[in-house]
Amino acid sequence: MNHTMILSWVTFIYFASFVLYLFRLISGKEFWGRAASFLAWVGLAAQTIALLLRWKNSYDLGMGHVPLANLYESMIFFAWAIILIYLIIEWRTKSKIIGAFVVPMAFLAMAYASISPDINNRIAPLIPALQSNWLTSHVVTCFMGYAAFAIAFGCGLIYLLKNMEKGDVEKPAGFLGRLPALATLDTLIYQSTALGFVFLTIGIMTGSIWAHYAWGSYWSWDPKETWSLITWLIYAIMLHSRFVRGWRGKRMAILALIGFACVLFTYLGVNYLPGMHSYLQA
Repeated sequence: MNHTMILSWVTFIYFASFVLYLFRLISGKEFWGRAASFLAWVGLAAQTIALLLRWKNSYDLGMGHVPLANLYESMIFFAWAIILIYLIIEWRTKSKIIGAFVVPMAFLAMAYASISPDINNRIAPLIPALQSNWLTSHVVTCFMGYAAFAIAFGCGLIYLLKNMEKGDVEKPAGFLGRLPALATLDTLIYQSTALGFVFLTIGIMTGSIWAHYAWGSYWSWDPKETWSLITWLIYAIMLHSRFVRGWRGKRMAILALIGFACVLFTYLGVNYLPGMHSYLQA
C-alpha cells in the first residue's frame, strides 16, 4: 500500500473519529469517546507512516526532500500537527469533548488536500530557492504554530457556545453541561495561543534568515510575509491584553477566532496574490 492510499484511509479515519466524538458529546457516554480517541491515534500513526513513505519515495526518485514543499504536503502536515497537539491536550486534560470541535479541522484539511482540483499531489523536484535546510525548520515551526492556533480556535468556539446561553454562570444543563468549564476553556485558549505564538515567532525568524540566503533580503513585504506579520501582531495583542489588561473569557475567545481567520488567509488566501511565495503555496 503506497502513501497516497494510506492518506486516503486516514481521511476517512479522522471523519469517523469526529463522528464518534460527536456521539460522545451528544450522548455523554464515555464509550464513544474512547473509540474516537482510539481512531484518532490510529489515524495519527498511519499518517506518520504515510509521511515517512512519501519522504522515502522522494529520495527514491532522486529528489530527496521532506514532504513539506507544496500545498498538498503542507495540508497533510497541518492535519497531522492538529491531531498531534490535540491528542496531547486530551491526554493532559482527560477530556474528550474538545475533539468534536478540533478533529473536524484535521479531516477538512485532509479532504481538501485530496479532492481540490487546484492541488497537485505528485512529488516534484524543489526549485532552487527551496533547496535549503531552512525549509524544514521554517515550515515545521509555522505549521505547528498554525495547529496550536486551530486548537485555540476550537476552544474559543466551545467557550462562546457555552457562554452564549447562560453567561458566565457555571450550571451544568443538558448538552451545554457536558462542555468543559469556562475557566478550563479559557486556560486552554491561552495555553494554545502561547504555544502557537512561540512556534510562529520561530517560523518567522527562520523564514527571514532563509529569505536572506535565497533572495538577499531578510524582509521584502511579500503578501505572505505581510500577513504573517499581521497574524503575529494579532496574537501578540491577544497575549499582551491578557497579561497587561487582564482580559479573560469571551474577549479571548473572540480574538482566538479572529486570529485563526488571519491564519487561514495567511496560509491559503495569499496564495492567490502575486508574490515570491506563490509557487510554494505553503
